[in-house]
Amino acid sequence: MNSMTGYGKFTASAGGKELTVEIKSVNNRYLEINLRLPKILSSQEDVARKILKSKIGRGTVDAYFNYTDASCANKRVVVDENLVAGYVDAARLLSEKFGIPNDFSVSDAMKIPEALKVESEEEDDEQLACLVTEAVTGACDALVDMRLKEGEGIKTNLTQLLDIIADQLEKVRGRADGVVADYKVRIAERIAEMLADVETDETKLLNEVAFFADKADINEEISRLGSHISQFRGELEREGQTGRKLDFLSQEMNREINTMGSKANDYDITTCVLKMKNELEKIKEQIRNVE
Repeated sequence: MNSMTGYGKFTASAGGKELTVEIKSVNNRYLEINLRLPKILSSQEDVARKILKSKIGRGTVDAYFNYTDASCANKRVVVDENLVAGYVDAARLLSEKFGIPNDFSVSDAMKIPEALKVESEEEDDEQLACLVTEAVTGACDALVDMRLKEGEGIKTNLTQLLDIIADQLEKVRGRADGVVADYKVRIAERIAEMLADVETDETKLLNEVAFFADKADINEEISRLGSHISQFRGELEREGQTGRKLDFLSQEMNREINTMGSKANDYDITTCVLKMKNELEKIKEQIRNVE
């Protein structure tokens, strides 16, 4: 089981180039990937997305890329000759007009703003792809490890909450048949009082009593809830993406618990139902962060 919350960081380097990738993820019903790439890496967006999609199933994923190139292999210095020539001419003109020495030097020319520019030749896409692949994979693996560890904590909490619901369900199961029997007695007594002076068909009357009493029978709901609990436990042990299935099962459990509460007009069962609903709300909150 994986959480959808996590963080991973990795730095890859080769030939004086260094790329650090940081990845953060939070919960989302779907997979949403946001990449913060420098312009020089824009051609590698598909490479990064493909890796992230292969390792992450759900969540909002933000990936930040910090690229530096300390090598000189792909760099060259370009002189703005027209700009420098303008300064040289200006120095000569000043010297001639005002009779001052012209000591304009190469050192002075190199200090002219914008006179020298360092330009990088186009990067090798294949080399960049290798660097991006290594950095994104490393950061993603770190993220997945963290999500897995957090997922184990969620699994422990869900198991404990599910155990409480299962215990309450057993209490309901032990009381269910008694509720139907008590309901039959109460209905029969009330009908007898109402029809004390009226001649009735006893067999038909008993059938009607049984019909109404059956409406208080919650054994089917108990059975279905027990089945959902078993399926839920199974999903907790399954690898891969389980969040959507757990969400579905929690909705089904909620349906059965609500039906029990509405059908069984009994204090003890109502108490158990309220406790189950309370724990189920905690379960729903937890599984919102399960991948």
